[in-house]
Amino acid sequence: MNWLQRWRYADGARTTPLAAMYTQPLPALTLRFLDAEFLALDIETTGLNPATDRVLSIGWVLLQHGRICMRESGHLLINSSAASVGHSATIHGLLDADMANGISIRAALEKVLPLLCGRVLVAHCALIETQFIARMCLATYRAPPLFRVVDTMAIEAQLRSHQHDVDGALRLHACRERYQLPRYRSHNAAVDALACAELLLAQASRVTRIEKLTLGDLCRRSR
Repeated sequence: MNWLQRWRYADGARTTPLAAMYTQPLPALTLRFLDAEFLALDIETTGLNPATDRVLSIGWVLLQHGRICMRESGHLLINSSAASVGHSATIHGLLDADMANGISIRAALEKVLPLLCGRVLVAHCALIETQFIARMCLATYRAPPLFRVVDTMAIEAQLRSHQHDVDGALRLHACRERYQLPRYRSHNAAVDALACAELLLAQASRVTRIEKLTLGDLCRRSR
């Protein structure tokens, strides 16, 4: 987002949970990895199109000073429609009965957005998370969120640019297997967020010496 777009949205965001994002600077690219805070985030949806599909759940975990902080993890079910989850249940395992206990999109954003402020969003194939969150914010507050993004799938692709991988080699579980990380049996947004955070820690030591690694190093490899 350029300065003109930021100025355009800032006034409307002033009375929303997005306000702090528009008044505080983004984490500096020169910030050391060990000094930064990351929020690993995963969402489950009914499909991959933010314009037509909807978010069903959001899970997250905090990564702080190179350590995972489970005390700041969470999972939300989001019930934004009376429509059935349909065939997408075969992917995420969420049923219509589960969604009956979900909260509204607005309530979910009021919980998650403050957690992202001043932190870096981490996701595997982050385009999905960022597009759906942006769509939710625009629909609810008429302003998009502002955050730095680190994409563990893009980092892995960059690290393996000299390899000839088979299809599926960049999926989350496949990436974790290469670092000998455990494979979790359960599958939901909270577990996948944790899995992503663990993968980032494993990748960090591959990029460069951990004490010298900066946020900029990770962001450049996330494009």
